Amino acid sequence: MTYTFASATILLLLITDPLGNIPIFANALRHVAPERRAFVILREVLIAFLLLLAFMFVGDRFLRLMNLSELSLQIAGAVILFLIALRMIFPGGHPAAEPLQGEPLIVPLAIPALAGPSALATVLLLVSQAPARRMEWVAALCVTMAVCAVVLVLAERIQRVLGDRLLTAFERLMGLILVAISVEMLLRGIQLFIAQTRAAG
Repeated sequence: MTYTFASATILLLLITDPLGNIPIFANALRHVAPERRAFVILREVLIAFLLLLAFMFVGDRFLRLMNLSELSLQIAGAVILFLIALRMIFPGGHPAAEPLQGEPLIVPLAIPALAGPSALATVLLLVSQAPARRMEWVAALCVTMAVCAVVLVLAERIQRVLGDRLLTAFERLMGLILVAISVEMLLRGIQLFIAQTRAAG
């Protein structure tokens, strides 16, 4: 599946899911002083950005070290995205984690809320498919993290304006789009597998 700057940015936004992360951040920051919350959010977004950026630059070496092919990464990425999308459309009844005492650091906000397994797999997939366009993917990641930062800093206002029901509707719509993307990735992976099998035969 060939990505453009725009499609890569949209994909990363769907996966990092800033709107869906609003309740997680609100819960984790409950005991943080209001004047410190914006700083903590920006710090966690920066940590997630640096981790994803590192994967963009060392991802190809990681793939070679683990002896993983682009095909296996694409199919695995499709499965992960599909599972994430299902969770967005049909949120489970898992109880929310207890709010942390003091300021959260790295876990659970930077990892896994923003830079979770699906985001890491996606940046690896982008770079493995088009290593020459690495700076384009870096730019897409920058835009994604900037949007996440703005949405999460303004989370309380967004909740007041949109309300929980509308936020849930947006979350499920994004999940539906992500399902379509994951199915497309899986179909492309199967096509590539069939083509490689025929060529080997």
